[in-house]
Amino acid sequence: MAPRRPKSSKNPPIFSSEFIIQNHADIVSCVAMVFVVGLMFQATSPVASLFIMMQYKLSVNDSANVEHIYYSTGSKDLFAVVFYALIGIVVHAVIQEYVLDKLNRKMHLSKIKHSRFNESGQLLVFFLASVIWGLDILFRESFVTSINQLWEGYPHTNLPLNVKIFFIAQIAYWLHNYPELYFQKVRKEEIAGRLQYTTLYLILISAAYFLNFNRVTLCLLVLHYAVEFLYRVALLFHFSEKTDVASTVFTIFDVLFVVVRLATITLTVLVFWFGLTQSNQSAIDVATGNYNTNLVRINSLVAICLAQAGLMWNFITFHLRKWRENSGGNKKQRSPIKKKSAKSE
Repeated sequence: MAPRRPKSSKNPPIFSSEFIIQNHADIVSCVAMVFVVGLMFQATSPVASLFIMMQYKLSVNDSANVEHIYYSTGSKDLFAVVFYALIGIVVHAVIQEYVLDKLNRKMHLSKIKHSRFNESGQLLVFFLASVIWGLDILFRESFVTSINQLWEGYPHTNLPLNVKIFFIAQIAYWLHNYPELYFQKVRKEEIAGRLQYTTLYLILISAAYFLNFNRVTLCLLVLHYAVEFLYRVALLFHFSEKTDVASTVFTIFDVLFVVVRLATITLTVLVFWFGLTQSNQSAIDVATGNYNTNLVRINSLVAICLAQAGLMWNFITFHLRKWRENSGGNKKQRSPIKKKSAKSE
C-alpha cells in the first residue's frame, strides 16, 4: 500500500477535501489495484488489459525470417496513459513521504521554499530517470551512431516495447501533475506557472507521439531533460543554503542551457526541414500513420523553435533583471562612502 501522510489529532470527515488529500495515495493505489485484479478474471480481463497492457501489438518478420515484436500507436493508448498516471500519483507520494518530507523537516524551510523544494525534488527524480532511460534507448536503437535513422523510414509506426512504454510514461507523468496541484495544496501564486509548463510538455509530447515523430522527440527530450536536471540540482543546493555549490552548478547550467537550445534548433531544422523533406507527402495518410506533409512539418518546426525562443527569452530577461539588481545594490553600497568623504571634506 502507498504510504500514509501524518494526520492531525482530529480525523477529517470521510470524503471531505482534507480526507481525500491526506489519503489520496491509498485511494489511488486501491483504484489501480482494481485494474490489476481485473486481469485475473476472464470476464473483466479484456477491459483491464486495455489499461495495463500496451496495445497495438505487431509481429514483423525480417529478411532472415526472424520474428520481431513491435507496437504502434492509437486511441487505445489513452487507457494506458490514465492507468500509469494513477501509478505516477502513487510514486509521487512515495518520494514525497520517504525522501522529501524527511529532508524538509531537517532543513526547516519556509512555506515558499518548502513548496519550491518539493517541486524541484519531484522533477529532479523524473528528469534523471528519463535521461537514463532515454539514453539507453538511443544507444540500443543506434539513433546516436546513425543520425539518418531520425528521418529515414518514416512513418516510424513500429515501436519497440521500451520506446512505447517510454512515451506512455512521459504523457502519463505530465498528466498526473494536474491532480497533484490539488493533492499537494500548491499555493495559488504557483499554480499558473506549473499549469503552463505542464500543459506545454503534455501537448508537445502527445503530438509528437501520435504524429509518429518519436525518434527525434526522444533525442530532444534527452537533451532538454539533462539540462533541466542540472537546474533542479542547483535549486536544491540553493534551498539547502549551500551557496557555493549552487553557484557552480548554476554557472554550468547557464552555459549548457544555451548550448542545448542551439542544439535543439539545429537538430529540429535538420530533421524537419531537410531529412523528412526527402519523403514528403502531398496529403496526410492516417491509415498508415504518415503525417509528413509540408503543413505538419512546418508547424512542428515552428512550434519547437517558438518553445526554444520562449525559454531563451525567459533566460535572458532573468539574467538582465539579476544584473540590474546587483548593479543597483552596488550603487547603494557606494553611496554611504561618498557621504562620509563629503562630510570629512
